Amino acid sequence: MFSQQTLKETYVRETFLGSRYSVSVVSGDKIPSNEYAMGFAGLKFKETSRLGPRPKIPIEIYEFEGCPYCRKVREIVSVLDLDVLFYPCPKKGPTFRPKVLEMGGKQQFPYMVDPNTGVAMYESDDIVKYLVNKYGDGTVPLMLSLGMLTILTARLAMMARKRKGYFYSPSKIPPSPLELWAYEASPFCKLVREVLVELELPHILHSAARGSPKRQVLFEKAGHFQL
Repeated sequence: MFSQQTLKETYVRETFLGSRYSVSVVSGDKIPSNEYAMGFAGLKFKETSRLGPRPKIPIEIYEFEGCPYCRKVREIVSVLDLDVLFYPCPKKGPTFRPKVLEMGGKQQFPYMVDPNTGVAMYESDDIVKYLVNKYGDGTVPLMLSLGMLTILTARLAMMARKRKGYFYSPSKIPPSPLELWAYEASPFCKLVREVLVELELPHILHSAARGSPKRQVLFEKAGHFQL
């Protein structure tokens, strides 16, 4: 059996950090000013992750906030550092819920389409296994492999938000998907995601968990790093 503290520590490690995460501590003057690294007390923390194959075209996922099964898939997306085109499907959403019914035969979420392979599927466990086998090292993180305990922890993580991002709010869908640099475990990113889902706005998520090389990409684009 796992203790509550062990589960908490494992959950934090696996959802905040990229795949096969590692960190080294070096003197601040060892890191160039144009290279992203977290700093404290004159030291720099150089974080890296070892990633698997990258999809050439963003994977498409139909899901919504407030669904623990959807959250499980978003968590593995962060761990694997994948770029994903999300089609939000909030309750009473008029656009993408009917599309999922048309494509797969039922309104069940999450629903994944991988345009790189032609694979499409329901069921969060199947999606997680597919993604780690295709774009990872084949290992499902512990906290995503505990069956109903995984679902329970996902529900607990969402309770404080009181179904934010759950119901549809009328909106105008832009001609092209928005782009968001974020990761699932960040409370600041979560606030933005909830609004995107409520407004049913398609968006490309550039995953940027701890250790992600995309942190350096964003650092170069913006001149600083902040999510």
